[in-house]
Amino acid sequence: MAVVNDSDILGVEGDKTLSEASARDFFALLKPRVMSLVVFTAFAGLVLAPGTLNPILASIAVLCIAVGAGASGALNMWYDSDIDAVMTRTAKRPIPAGRIRREEALAFGVTLSVFSVAILGLTVNWFSAGFLAFTIFFYAVVYTMWLKRSTPQNIVIGGASGAFPPMIGWACVTGGVSLDSIILFMIIFLWTPAHFWALALFKMGDYGAVGVPMMPNVAGIPSTKRQIVAYAVLTGVFAVAPTFTGLASIWYGLVAGLLSAIFIGYSVAVWRMPAEDQRMAAARKMFVYSIFYLFAIFSALLVDHYAMGAAAHLAGAL
Repeated sequence: MAVVNDSDILGVEGDKTLSEASARDFFALLKPRVMSLVVFTAFAGLVLAPGTLNPILASIAVLCIAVGAGASGALNMWYDSDIDAVMTRTAKRPIPAGRIRREEALAFGVTLSVFSVAILGLTVNWFSAGFLAFTIFFYAVVYTMWLKRSTPQNIVIGGASGAFPPMIGWACVTGGVSLDSIILFMIIFLWTPAHFWALALFKMGDYGAVGVPMMPNVAGIPSTKRQIVAYAVLTGVFAVAPTFTGLASIWYGLVAGLLSAIFIGYSVAVWRMPAEDQRMAAARKMFVYSIFYLFAIFSALLVDHYAMGAAAHLAGAL
């Protein structure tokens, strides 16, 4: 670490360290994999919303939501750096690996939070900006600082923060929320426990080592398996709901139904895992498929939206 041995600009004596963290390290703080899902679902909400938004403003909106999501990730890593250092899945993150100091991550997260909210409010509308601010607060404070270490329902309640982006995208266009935007929220909200508890099953040792009360560690594996199936079924119900509200066509409903049937099938495979199965291959497969599933559902919504728009335009031209 480079050191400047001098007085600071205010004349206070003391060593000042200059960060040697790379741009890649700061980018890692943003949790880019999580951010990609946030950006995609927010974009879907923006496109599916009734009305239009200037393409430049739409691009700014998606960028602000992405930066806000990244800010949440940085604040999460700042607060969780103690347990991240113990868990094998997170030990190589920038803070526990010693590449970024905690105070740097905190300043980075707060700065990005302020700028993303302010720019979204000034350029698009303040309702969506307020929604983004609430989402950052919910993830960084309600989930990370409170729920994560205090209740096995941490993922259920805290998962709302990851489900808000399509509603924020919708609000960027409409200035509010609606039944359809709530359905988009519910798809992600109900998907999150099934997705994350599949991971928690084969990472129980990590969570147990740091005292995070994940569902398998607290309620046990059999109960967690049953809840995974229940949440997978509920996710499937809401995944096909856009067909019945008019947001999507019957063709989307058929695709969503097929994708959901496979998702539920994976959850049943997890439920049927033998108690002595230490490798938990079924849980690993469900975790991988669950990521594909959510991207596929929102991709199907977008494809259906553009297809219906093209069909309506063609019909009007005839």
